[in-house]
Amino acid sequence: MNHGEHKKELDNNHHQNDDDNIDNKQKNATGHQPHEYKDHEDHSDHESHHHDHHSHHAHMVEDFRKRFWISLAVTVPILALSPMIQHFLGLGNSIRFTGDLFINFLISSFVFFYGGWPFLKGLYDELKDKSPGMMTLIALAITVAYVYSSAVVFGVPGKIFFWELATLVVIMLLGHWIEMRSVMGASRALEELAKLMPSEAHKLMEDGSAKEVPLDELRSGDKVLIKPGEKIPADGNITEGDTTVNEAMITGESKPVSKSRGDKVIGGAINGEGSITVEIDKTGKDSFLSQVIDMVREAQASKSKTQNLADKAAFWLTIIALSAGVITMFVWLAIVHESFVFALERTVTVMVITCPHALGLAIPLVVAVSTAISAKNGLLIRNRAAFEAARNLQAIIFDKTGTLTQGKFGVTDTVVLNGKLDEKELLSYAAAVEQNSEHPIAKGILESVENFKKVSDFKSISGKGAKGKVEGKEVMVVSPGYLRENDIKYSNGKIDELNSQGKTVVFVLVDNELQGAIALADIIREESKAAIAQLKEMGIQAMMLTGDNKQVADYVAKELGLDDYFAEVLPNEKADKVKEVQSRGMVVAMTGDGVNDAPALAQADVGIAIGAGTDVAVETADIVLVHSNPQDAVDIIALSKATYRKMVQNLVWATGYNAFAIPLAAGVLITYGIILSPAMGAVLMSLSTVIVAINARFIKVK
Repeated sequence: MNHGEHKKELDNNHHQNDDDNIDNKQKNATGHQPHEYKDHEDHSDHESHHHDHHSHHAHMVEDFRKRFWISLAVTVPILALSPMIQHFLGLGNSIRFTGDLFINFLISSFVFFYGGWPFLKGLYDELKDKSPGMMTLIALAITVAYVYSSAVVFGVPGKIFFWELATLVVIMLLGHWIEMRSVMGASRALEELAKLMPSEAHKLMEDGSAKEVPLDELRSGDKVLIKPGEKIPADGNITEGDTTVNEAMITGESKPVSKSRGDKVIGGAINGEGSITVEIDKTGKDSFLSQVIDMVREAQASKSKTQNLADKAAFWLTIIALSAGVITMFVWLAIVHESFVFALERTVTVMVITCPHALGLAIPLVVAVSTAISAKNGLLIRNRAAFEAARNLQAIIFDKTGTLTQGKFGVTDTVVLNGKLDEKELLSYAAAVEQNSEHPIAKGILESVENFKKVSDFKSISGKGAKGKVEGKEVMVVSPGYLRENDIKYSNGKIDELNSQGKTVVFVLVDNELQGAIALADIIREESKAAIAQLKEMGIQAMMLTGDNKQVADYVAKELGLDDYFAEVLPNEKADKVKEVQSRGMVVAMTGDGVNDAPALAQADVGIAIGAGTDVAVETADIVLVHSNPQDAVDIIALSKATYRKMVQNLVWATGYNAFAIPLAAGVLITYGIILSPAMGAVLMSLSTVIVAINARFIKVK
């Protein structure tokens, strides 16, 4: 069949736009240049910087761990030498000796300067930046306790608080150590992604031999041999071999993907059972994996609106803590006329309990965890603020071809006209004739059949179709134009309906007798129906933009249950359609391929680029979905809602406990025998921090 002419002659010219749209999509999928990230430094420097930053963080975790254990060991004799503890344990003066207070002072000084150093340094840094926060509070609390207790050792009347100082430092170090370990754990996504790459590759030399070379020696155009079970060293195209590839760690797709000659592979994926030769396309910072790592890093570094809210809350909590400390001291001394030692203890406790320790961790941990979850599932967040805005979406507009549909022709309906053949036989005869063609219509028919019949005496019918001998019968696959020219009549309401839906219809004749018709269209993804249904459950309107005619658009809209659609829209008009929906007062997301849809993605409140593998276009999108799957757009909204819920929970927990703890620490219930010591205050504060850290780890997406 001469399908170039066949296509022009088909009466269903309305499928033309659809076909062109598909062709354009395919060009865009392979023709655009990958996004160059804002980061202009040399890739090796970039990786080195990340490694240095990571090493610094690991060193800090180790430093807090070391300070905690050493301070804990030294705290034991401090407790043993404290008169208050001895009295509490009923030991009287049995272990008192000359100079014991001075020894206690020396050991406590070590804990204050060694164990308390991170907090004292933090106090200096925060005051220098004019942003007093949790370090300021901790440092003030331990300094007041240390200075006052030291004065008592050297003759000032009062009680010694060295044991309070030591336990406070130990508990705060433990809290920080646990937090920093939590942060390290939540940030492991980057490490795991970096570990995906093998260290060496089998480079094929000109003489056909394979040479082991480090990855940094690979260049675009090099060919590498990848054996079964090995990791793919860089992005490229298969030139020889068939295999399946496990891309789960990169795209989140658990099912191995079949790959053969001409298919793209992603560096870091694991080769399956076959040996393949791959021509390298992208290495280093241009590779898909590097882009994912950069996006994860960008997302973890970018501040969200909620983070800014948390920063403000921390500042005001600091002011409240200082004010509460001063008021507590004033009330106990000037109004109640309690001792200075008692007033000081209450003041210290108030300042410890009010530390915005958990608050500083509340948002960053959630950000890190949600980014890791999204990256592992092929949902790449580039703009945290836009990601947060996704929870408030009221409408989401999908590009049709390649997003809601597969972007390729497939058989949608088979109509048997006289009952001599069943649907399977009709398709089998048509596929036999079409198997020599590269046209999308022919491919669509071929993909619907598993076993092909042999064809002989194949001939094309100029501009109208093709014919051949199949099992001794003359089989023809022709356009509606051929039927009209040869005055072949049929009466079938189903075929009329298929035409009205904008589908391409071809007819099958066997021995010059019309046996049936085959309808083809851009196949709607199965996932699309589920995605649209879920959006409706969320109260979000689902819409569609397409360059196709209204018949095609109307059919797809009805099949999916869309709330609205825009047909015959040119690429430069897409942004205007987004504005139109926004003018209805809606928060709008646009989901498209990121190239033709770039202006619309930029115009939308949330731009979602949808694509696959190395062809992900991220120039103007806030969020990039690795798979061409509309379900992922629903998942990103669900993740946004779940992330925000977790952020709010953490903010409430990190600040709300103060409403209860500050009055208790100040001693308002002392008449009932309820009083908080500074150490117990530190325990509560650290407990709050640990709860916030654990809570962040359990983001649940409904």
